[in-house]
Parts: sequence; structure tokens; C-alpha cells
Amino acid sequence: MMKLFIVVNVDWFFLSHRKDIALNAQRAGYEVTIVTKDTGQKQNIEALGLKVIDLPMNRSGQNIIEELYACWFLYRLYCSERPDIVHHVGLKTILWGTLAAKLANVCGVVNAVSGLGIFFSEENKSLVSKLLPKVLRFSHHRKNLAVIFQNEEDKGLFLKNRIIKEEQAFMIKGSGVDLNQYCYTPESVSGKIKVLLTARMIVEKGVFVLTNAALKLKAEYKDKVEFLLCGGLDDNPKAIKEEELKAVCDGEYIQWLGYRTDVLELLKSCHIVAFPSYYKEGLPKSLIEATAVGRPIVTTNSIGCKETVVDGYNGYLISVKDSDMLAEKLKILFEDEDLRQDMGHNSRKLAEKDFSIENVIQKHLEIYNQLNKT
Repeated sequence: MMKLFIVVNVDWFFLSHRKDIALNAQRAGYEVTIVTKDTGQKQNIEALGLKVIDLPMNRSGQNIIEELYACWFLYRLYCSERPDIVHHVGLKTILWGTLAAKLANVCGVVNAVSGLGIFFSEENKSLVSKLLPKVLRFSHHRKNLAVIFQNEEDKGLFLKNRIIKEEQAFMIKGSGVDLNQYCYTPESVSGKIKVLLTARMIVEKGVFVLTNAALKLKAEYKDKVEFLLCGGLDDNPKAIKEEELKAVCDGEYIQWLGYRTDVLELLKSCHIVAFPSYYKEGLPKSLIEATAVGRPIVTTNSIGCKETVVDGYNGYLISVKDSDMLAEKLKILFEDEDLRQDMGHNSRKLAEKDFSIENVIQKHLEIYNQLNKT
């Protein structure tokens, strides 16, 4: 039986973004092991019948000693366990995992670039960010390697930096969504109009862009609209502090809901999804889920986000950090129920065309099988 290791920085991200791929690979005959940092979800992964190995990695840490230890841990693991294929998800695991796999002579490597985050940010002057292109160029110079991208910009950056060759690149739009679970749901006809943002509470996710837009609209809509911020605090260097969130939320017009496990129900109860992110996204799962449920989306014309919206068809694309433009587009949707419903139907059509989890699973299995044959 072929051994497949799926390496993800944290356990909850595996459960939300890669669980279905792992389970279907297992059904296809692979012996699947999940290598991830245990934040309390390990037993939930094991309950699915998957083996779990705890990964000593700080997903947003930039201490070079800790980073090199993570690489050394993966190298020793690959040498002792001898997996046939390792699938690294996220830039941090790609960085050290691919290097470890090369040194350990792992046969096949799949890397899933799910956004470039802070590491390719122009403001990032850390040692890790400076070493990043050089290490990636060395580790990716090998046979039997596939790199999955969610958007053309990330692919172009890897090609520009000579990290990969064109034939090593594969395009899969996001992590996919179960279109039966996330079914089209008409918007509620009673109560206030609800605008939902679901994201980790990080500045670059556009949280304050949305709250600024909400304040611009407050005089006119404070009794008609609710703005809901759904997401937990984070350890990212640009994470928003709890007191900063409470300072911009009044608990009524603008509400911070914190981390929630009922995101699907929140989506079904909302009328509009707003996501003014200028983070280096892959393809945000929250927006994929919003298309499936059938919601108009207002997001930025930036990497990853723009793949989920055809401007004027199922929502609007706005400039980054532009709360005025965000307020303007939201007001249009507040005032036109028919437009919201039309855009919601169009979002669902887009989900059925591009974001089905079945298509994502099939493409992953094809890549695994291709690596097995070479």
C-alpha cells in the first residue's frame, strides 16, 4: 500500500480544508497519515480513521532556530517512515517540508500553495523571507514534483523566481465545497439585512476597512443593517487585539462574534458577504462557501479574492483599502432586494461551475496517481 503523508501547519485547518481529500485518498487505497500541529483536534482526526503525527511548527513564527528544527523534524520523519508521497499544504510546510523531502529522497512531492501570506509581503524583512526564494529554488529542483496553485498570480511568482518549471504547475481553484451541504438558500425576508465577514481577525483581511465602511453608513442604516465579524483572534504578527475589536464594535450595529463553528448557519442567515482583504490570499474558502449558499459578495480586486466574483454578476470587486467604495457597493445591495437575489443565484452558478469538492478531490487523486507512476 502506498504511503501518503499530508502535512498541514495546524489541525483545524486540515479539518476545514483538506479532510475530504485525505478520506478519499484513503478510500482509493492510500495509507494516509496527517502530520500537523495538535491544537486540540487530534482526536477528531483520528476518529476519521486517519493516523496523526504531531508537528512542532509555529505557523507564523519567524525564529530561525525554531524553523530549522521543524525542517530537521520532517527530515528525520521522512527518513524513518519512508512515505511514497508527501503533500505539503501552505507555504511554511512547503518551505521546510520540500527541503526535508529532497534530503530524505522522498519519491513524490505535492505542494499546495494556499496563499503566500506574510512571507512574500514587501514589508516583511525577516531572515526567513529573504532566504525563502533561494531555499524554494533549491528544494523544488527535482523530479516527481507537482505544485498546486489556486490563482495565476501565485503561479506567476513561482515561475518568475525560477522556483518551478511550467510543467510542474497545476491549477485547482481553492479547496472546494460540498454543494449538497452548502446548498443554495434564499435570503431571509424578515429582520435586518446582515453583512457577514468570516476570517481570522487580521488587519490585512480588511476587518477595519469593513468597520469604517459600516460607520460611513451608520446614520442611514443603523436600524436596518447588522455587520457581523466572525473569526477568532490569531497569532499572526498583524493580528488584531481583542481590545481593538471591541473598540470598533458596539454589539448591535457592528458585532464581533468571535470564533464560531456554525459558519454555515451564519451564511444562510446573512444577506451579503463582505471580504475586503488585501492579504496575499490563495482562494478564500469563506468566499467559495458564500458562492455555494448563494450570496452576493463584495470583495477586493486582488490576489485570490477576485477569482470568486465576476464584477456586476455575482457581486462587486473594489479597490484595496477603499472603505468609500465598499460603502457605496453595500448601499446598492441594501437598496435592491431583487439585485441581491439575482447575484445570489449567479454565485451559486459559479460554485457549481468551479468550486465543487468532487472536482477538487478528483484532480488531487490524479496528481497522486501520476506521481506514483513516475
